Amino acid sequence: MYTLILLSGGTGTRMHNAVPKQYMLLAGKPVIMHILERVDQIDRIAEVVVVCANEYVSSIELMLNQYGVRKKVMFAPAGDTRQASVKSGLSLVKTDDVVIHEAARPFVKVEDFDRLLDEKERNAIFGTSIPFTVVRGHAQVEGLLTRSELVNVQLPQKFETRLLKEAHEQASKEGVEFTEDAGMVFKYFPETTIAICPGMDYDIKLTTRIDMLAGEQIYDDVFRRRK
Repeated sequence: MYTLILLSGGTGTRMHNAVPKQYMLLAGKPVIMHILERVDQIDRIAEVVVVCANEYVSSIELMLNQYGVRKKVMFAPAGDTRQASVKSGLSLVKTDDVVIHEAARPFVKVEDFDRLLDEKERNAIFGTSIPFTVVRGHAQVEGLLTRSELVNVQLPQKFETRLLKEAHEQASKEGVEFTEDAGMVFKYFPETTIAICPGMDYDIKLTTRIDMLAGEQIYDDVFRRRK
């Protein structure tokens, strides 16, 4: 059995909106509820830990009742960074395995979660090939990267809970920040196999207003026309 950690601590600064993106409406429904409703259908996910600012807990509880979500949902306080938020959520996880997802990625289908959980490796992520050329550098080119060797990391991801907790403890001790968890696990447990499942082109993260506009079209195409 798995626990899902759903990261919902974003503040929406890049969306330029008073309401964080995960609570804005997408196809007439709060973004966060698109994921929570689907996860409610997955028996292998025993419970959910929503990591969010304390001020939104009561609002999410109302949404859970409104949309009839039956699965056990707990709340953990969001941290100042994504890494701190994952660690906060991990403190409530009691199952041997954990799934990490972000509320701002509302287009993942039940079948996608099932495909991840069906992967025989305990540690696995979604990833897609990068369709553009990249170099290393900022103000000037400092090096080359081989596109065929690179992967665009997506969520959800799954991990052995013990392994992920130990990786977070080690990163905290060293003061190292990671933007996602697969890289962290690989850093501290390089002998561990982390499988890469073929990702989905519709699995975008809502970050800007343009993403919200594109999201309406993605939802219409993926969920309304292709059921």
